[in-house]
Amino acid sequence: MGIEQNSPMAFSLWIAVGLAATYLGAVVLTAELLNRLSPSPAEVTRKIVHIGAGQVVLIAWWLGIPGWVGAIAGVFAAGIAVLSYRLPILPSLESVGRHSYGTLFYALSIGLLVGGFFSVGLPVFAAIGILVMAWGDGMAALVGQRWGRHRYEVFGFRKSWEGTLTMVLASFLVTVALLGYTFGFTASSFVVAGAVAIASAGLESFSRWGIDNLTVPMGSALIALVGSYLWLG
Repeated sequence: MGIEQNSPMAFSLWIAVGLAATYLGAVVLTAELLNRLSPSPAEVTRKIVHIGAGQVVLIAWWLGIPGWVGAIAGVFAAGIAVLSYRLPILPSLESVGRHSYGTLFYALSIGLLVGGFFSVGLPVFAAIGILVMAWGDGMAALVGQRWGRHRYEVFGFRKSWEGTLTMVLASFLVTVALLGYTFGFTASSFVVAGAVAIASAGLESFSRWGIDNLTVPMGSALIALVGSYLWLG
């Protein structure tokens, strides 16, 4: 399948890394300020980081940041997450009313996906996995908490149909946009995006310890990859 992609722009490595780091710093700083200075619910500030941080994959893709840099950054972020579980370094990252390693898993998934797919010239699949998690899970949590009225239970976890449908819709839109950009908006792109959306919602239903922050992005990326080889090649 001839889909190896080059970055749309060419920057020196240090400039590119500096721009990506500046963006992430701005996201975290915004969430911290909201967490400390506004009455915003804790989950809202946490999801600002969750959704905002995911967009860094597009910046990395656009600026041509190598996969090995993303892998190192993921390990570094995972280290900060582990430290933050013991020390209140960044309250906006961990202000959730349950025992969760979601931030750690999220950092690991970004490092694994960027490190793996960028290194072989397939950044679109890293972007799909990370953005499905960022937008799908992020919006599902916010919608479910605010408007979720129709509850159901899976594996002992209480979910809402409103949140689940938001997960499906957001995942579908993210995936079809990225596949359409890469391969064209064909019927097959919509089929693959539908498969990713349904699978991501299923993976998100099991979220003990925040493991969905790893299974959703990894699963979404792999399903998109296989589907693209089968139907979009």
